[in-house]
Amino acid sequence: MDDTRGTSWNSPWPTVTALHAWLTEQSPVPPEQQTLLRMLKLSEEVGEVAQAVIGATGQNPRKGVSHSWQDVQSELCDVIVTAMVALTTLTPDPGRVFDAHLAKVATRSLGDAGQVVPGAG
Repeated sequence: MDDTRGTSWNSPWPTVTALHAWLTEQSPVPPEQQTLLRMLKLSEEVGEVAQAVIGATGQNPRKGVSHSWQDVQSELCDVIVTAMVALTTLTPDPGRVFDAHLAKVATRSLGDAGQVVPGAG
């Protein structure tokens, strides 16, 4: 399950924190609106995943095959980054919140096999 072949895992949270700070600094709207807009941004990004899947499968007869599966991968990454920034907007410790939630999902779905020991593997 823990397949990290060919990858080097570094925590994404410092980069996400920097993106969050940059977005906050650049935003012309009050903090309350920023929070709402970041949540809505997720829907926009998910819509782009759907558009890319439709394009990769050629399901729009007018457009044909207009996207690749690499485009879908990229759009999925945008969803993940957007969700991480949104989570950072809601909590000062998004890494802890995410890790705790992921552990609950893994335990619920995988049982004891979902208990990953840090540094193992």
